[in-house]
Amino acid sequence: MRFALKTVRDIFMIRSCSLNLTEETIAQDKFKLCLDYHIHKCEGPCVGYLIRKNYNETIDHVAKLLNGKTKTLLKDMTDRMNLHSEKMEFEQAAQLRDKIEAVEVYSSRQKMADDEIVDRDVFAFDKIDNDCCGMILKIRDGKVIGKTHYFLNNTADKTDSEILEHLITGHYANADFIPDEIFLINEIENEDAVKQWLENRKQGKIEFSVPKIGEKYKIVFMVKKNARLLLDELILTKLKREFIPPSLEMLKRDLHLKSLPKRIECFDISHIQGTDTVASMVVFTDGKPKKSDYRKFRINSLPDETGKPDDFLSMREVIYRRFRKLIRPDHYLNGEKIINENEGGDDPSFSSKPDLLIIDGGKGQLSSAVKVLDDLQIKDQNIIGLAKRLEEVYFPGESDPQNIPKTSAGLKLLQRIRDEAHRFAVTYHRSLRDKRTFATELTEVEGIGEKTAQKLLTEFGSVENIKEILKNNFGIIEKSAGKKTAVRLKDWFEI
Repeated sequence: MRFALKTVRDIFMIRSCSLNLTEETIAQDKFKLCLDYHIHKCEGPCVGYLIRKNYNETIDHVAKLLNGKTKTLLKDMTDRMNLHSEKMEFEQAAQLRDKIEAVEVYSSRQKMADDEIVDRDVFAFDKIDNDCCGMILKIRDGKVIGKTHYFLNNTADKTDSEILEHLITGHYANADFIPDEIFLINEIENEDAVKQWLENRKQGKIEFSVPKIGEKYKIVFMVKKNARLLLDELILTKLKREFIPPSLEMLKRDLHLKSLPKRIECFDISHIQGTDTVASMVVFTDGKPKKSDYRKFRINSLPDETGKPDDFLSMREVIYRRFRKLIRPDHYLNGEKIINENEGGDDPSFSSKPDLLIIDGGKGQLSSAVKVLDDLQIKDQNIIGLAKRLEEVYFPGESDPQNIPKTSAGLKLLQRIRDEAHRFAVTYHRSLRDKRTFATELTEVEGIGEKTAQKLLTEFGSVENIKEILKNNFGIIEKSAGKKTAVRLKDWFEI
């Protein structure tokens, strides 16, 4: 296709613009010549350098070239060249001579399919189980100008005749050109009806043929072979798409799951002495991270009565926020109707249950998560707790952990998911902590709000830099934030 388009632009000076060229717009001199004209890629129809009749003749030549009518095109161009030569219009004749040579080069690159100068389409197909690939080889003036293929499904119960009839009617329903001859890989039952339909569209006679021997049969067989190659590629692509990593198979075995855990979600809690408590949710599909489904949560739960962070309460909160979208609108919890709040709007990551839920922690963390699922009446959710120290796996309702073999690919996948959840949680926690500590010291200064503090930190980088500049070059701070703010900062830091 690219070669054909490049050839058209090289041989014929076809405008590349989409200007609305009419006799009125050209006469009013609304357009200017572009670069294409100056590099001899266009003849300037936008300014009237080329009349409509001559431009349309060029378009007719392009159509013949793309339809494979190179012999007819060469004859027309040769006749025009000779006519210019007789009129002693040697410049125009030379231009046509160069175009003829270029068309001959283009024509020589097309594969000769038949010694006969005919227009013919060749239909063949191959199928495997429920998949099928049909191919049409286009021959014009005895040369192959291209091919088209179609993939069909649900063909297991279709006969060869039905498949071929479907290909023919589907291909020619919107076709611009119907050849005189059509070669088929096999007979079709409704040949008369299909033939009549095609002849009505073509407004001319059509001949169907099913070659059995000789060169014509070899062409049909070649088309079928090409269809089989494309079909094999399609099936291979499907197999790659449906490939199941061995680690998922091992994990299913190690955890005694009924089905493959294709979607796995893991939750982790992160904080420092109860401050800036956050939770992370990471998602793995088919053993690979799906980062577009990662989610992070700011925990609203308060510390316990001793002032220490309550990780169990934090876990209950995040599991509730994750799964509350799945409950019924009329659900009640502890005697009170639950409002089905839509965490994150129509968030696709919250729209369905995971195949496996991993809680980063031991028995206590797992029990907290299971309690929330029970309260929400979410049944049959595969869930485990993964303790960090000995890589022990806790199951709901079992007091003792189970060990997965250290060499198991399933355990390595669990560790990878857990580590990713921990990394994601810690990263989010640090960002919150940095934001809080970054501006706290400045916002504690009387008369300095968050916007002023953020402006100073953005301009000077850090509180330490601000102190240093206050000490050595007070005027810079004064110029940036104003005299009152600079004095307040100097008094606050006792500089």
